[in-house]
Amino acid sequence: MSEAGRPRITFLGGTGTVTGSKYLVEHAGKRVLVDCGLFQGYKQLRLRNWAPFPIDPASIDAVVLTHAHIDHSGYVPRLVKSGYRGRVFCSPGTHAICKLLLPDSGHLQEQDADYANRKGFSRHDPALPLYSEEDAVRALGHLEPLPMGEERELTSGVSVTLRRAGHIVGASTVLLRLAERRLLFSGDLGRPQDPLIRPPAPPAPTDFLVVESTYGNREHPTGDPRDTLASVIRRTVDRRGVVLVPSFAVGRTQLLLLLINELKADGRIPEVPVFVDSPMATSATEIYDRFADEHCVEPKACARAFDAARYTRSVDDSKALDRRDEPKIIISASGMITGGRILHHLKYFLPGRRNTILIAGFQAGGTRGAALLGGAQDLKIHGQRIPVRAEVANLQGLSAHADAEEILEWLSGLAEAPRMTFVTHGEPDASDALRGKIEERLGWACSVPEHRDVIELD
Repeated sequence: MSEAGRPRITFLGGTGTVTGSKYLVEHAGKRVLVDCGLFQGYKQLRLRNWAPFPIDPASIDAVVLTHAHIDHSGYVPRLVKSGYRGRVFCSPGTHAICKLLLPDSGHLQEQDADYANRKGFSRHDPALPLYSEEDAVRALGHLEPLPMGEERELTSGVSVTLRRAGHIVGASTVLLRLAERRLLFSGDLGRPQDPLIRPPAPPAPTDFLVVESTYGNREHPTGDPRDTLASVIRRTVDRRGVVLVPSFAVGRTQLLLLLINELKADGRIPEVPVFVDSPMATSATEIYDRFADEHCVEPKACARAFDAARYTRSVDDSKALDRRDEPKIIISASGMITGGRILHHLKYFLPGRRNTILIAGFQAGGTRGAALLGGAQDLKIHGQRIPVRAEVANLQGLSAHADAEEILEWLSGLAEAPRMTFVTHGEPDASDALRGKIEERLGWACSVPEHRDVIELD
């Protein structure tokens, strides 16, 4: 525990990687965990999910989530299962999406463990899920929605205020007040010109800042991603193939539907059927409809785009998509190909030269998506090596993350420099590149923490 009057932060995740975000803030004998995400990608990262939590979960007084993506929220059921008894504060939009994502995460882990046991390809006997769907549903009882802009006391001496971060529905920055110190977490920052989600609110004044760096070493392409999307769809349909899109169920799927509908309306692609094969993505689309005030698109335009797709919920309907020999677009989770129905579709469509696998988002190191973009000749799926003969295309420019210049633009909204800025949630090259840009362009004190670093906020 930190000494009275000397708060400190421990970086338990989101360092050297874009997954597993967890930041433990301690002040005057109280503990607050900001974000509670799963590690994904490389095996050595995923194994951290199974290790005992570094502190007793029962000793944590409150948890705050920046948004609902699994790399920021997916460890909540495991934390509760391990003894956490407090509240999990988040925005109303994040609350709504977590009600979908967390049970689905538990369900997928149960499915994967069951499949591994039936096929006998796991090294563990039996293979077990990190947590079950029932565990996740139980954890939802700890979530408490907190309106944007409303300051709330989390525990004695610590209060929180959420503000819009862009990125996806419900995403927020987190400002903690620790007596006379202020600590701001950017969460995942959205883009100022995102086609679907309103831009981030300006940063609140702060003494210390934790900022993401997913795209800290690059800028997004300036071209219109609709051009690439139209070209991929046209040439795949011309050869009677299938466009298979691994997509994040929340945010990316809804944006793709919007762009595909626009391309059809403009006559730039044929009237090819579009299937959303993810129960979670289907329900997430309904939530996006409900939170229309967070969009920068007219609600009617969103409704038209969402209504134009066909949604499959049952396993039988999902399997039927592979048997239908016709050109089509299938959008399925998960976005980094770490699990879900996309794995079954890949086993069917990867070997076919007529087909296209369209990568439409950031792929963390060690994921199957990163392997495809790296030119992999085969992918290991459910213990089998599946040959990659389909075209692999990369749809850039759709990222829901601010790039390096957009992050710097957001940071420049602070009238006074923080005492220290911590650069996190990025691959090592990206985090170090953003650190250099902040130091050179803004003249701020800046560092890139390592995993488990403990830093006093003096």
